[in-house]
Amino acid sequence: MVMTTTKTETSPQVYARIGGLAYLIIIVAGAMGEMFIRNKLIVSGDASATTHNIAASPLLWRIGIAGDLAMHVCDLVVGIVYYHLFKRISKNLALLALLFGLIQTAVLVANKLTLLVPILLLDNADYLKAFSPQQLQALTYLAIKMHGYGFGIGLIFFGFECLIDGYLIFKSGFLPKALGVLILISGLCYLLNSFALLLSPALADALFPAVLLPPFIGESAMCLWLIFKGVNLAKWNMQEVV
Repeated sequence: MVMTTTKTETSPQVYARIGGLAYLIIIVAGAMGEMFIRNKLIVSGDASATTHNIAASPLLWRIGIAGDLAMHVCDLVVGIVYYHLFKRISKNLALLALLFGLIQTAVLVANKLTLLVPILLLDNADYLKAFSPQQLQALTYLAIKMHGYGFGIGLIFFGFECLIDGYLIFKSGFLPKALGVLILISGLCYLLNSFALLLSPALADALFPAVLLPPFIGESAMCLWLIFKGVNLAKWNMQEVV
């Protein structure tokens, strides 16, 4: 039986626009947090300089954390939008992608606690006098390194989510197949980057940042398509809920 959009059912174009705007917030907030805040304050391999920079700009550091949390709220919005759109292709696969996305978001939200550690260590509280300045610097830098690994672990689940979403986009008919291919490639790049980080950090350093260029292109293209084009309604209405 062919399913059609009824007058009482929210148009898929509304979902597409909401998903695209949420995706745009994710991209902008993610870029701001990593490229324009943490990369500005973190000095690779230098715990002393990194600690000094964070101590000099604690509000900027906190803004980065808050922006990340806003990004992860939008992750949930995009996940629900994708589930609504792609359950017509395969309800089980759409649900599996949603579950991978939820795990990714849970891991990354919990991982934000590691970014609060530097703020707490630089609080000048009495109990911190048990540590020397060098120890506080080392612990601060260790927390930041842990955040990098936690982020990589979270992206493993996002990588698998992208593989499923890419397949569903490719099969949908109401979105361009090229977008599906780009999202599939994005998933592979995320998985390569994360497993390289865990198994061979030297390889991960060699691959970065080139390995994340395809995901940036793919996700930006998906975001803009949802905002400005949405879905092909004629082909959407031809799909059955599987």
